Amino acid sequence: MFELLSRPATEVAPLLLGAVVRVGDVAVRLTEVEAYLGEIDPGSHAFRGPGKRNAVMYGPAGHLYTYFTYGMHTCANVVCMPEGIASGILLRAGEVIEGADIAAARRTTSSKFSDLAQGPARLAVALGIRLDDAGTNLESGRVRLELPQSRAPFSAGPRTGVAGDGGSNEYPWRFWIPGEPSVSPYRPAVKRKRS
Repeated sequence: MFELLSRPATEVAPLLLGAVVRVGDVAVRLTEVEAYLGEIDPGSHAFRGPGKRNAVMYGPAGHLYTYFTYGMHTCANVVCMPEGIASGILLRAGEVIEGADIAAARRTTSSKFSDLAQGPARLAVALGIRLDDAGTNLESGRVRLELPQSRAPFSAGPRTGVAGDGGSNEYPWRFWIPGEPSVSPYRPAVKRKRS
């Protein structure tokens, strides 16, 4: 698996559509992902180089990079590229295929089955992914990634909620399986007015 992942995130991301992420008794089939190309990508956490927060992104491919956002949500990424080069794939959304009762108990605000893991924070909650899962080996750790047997058809477009250049149409690095109800709606970044 690590050989497949040791390439740029923009090449690997579409290949992860249909992959299964498993944590204990809960499994989610990925229906939406976003690619981030490290120091050459203005939307990436590694755009300004290595630091304590993004250190896992510079590690070996096939590990989990987690981060905290908006002071309340954990999001999860698959690290790509060889060690020393930051690149990752945000796990944006998926369909719960095992452990729906557990996922629903974790996601008490979900109004329907299709939104249990619709969005990166919801996906992490449904699976039970925690901030301290950072660095987990996705072949042998608590969080596991099972690659799909065949390539899913996909669509591509700009990334959701990424501000500045990295969120423009020049970065069509969001990939999703068309027609899947678990795919999150596209939302451009909110531009804040300066006072």
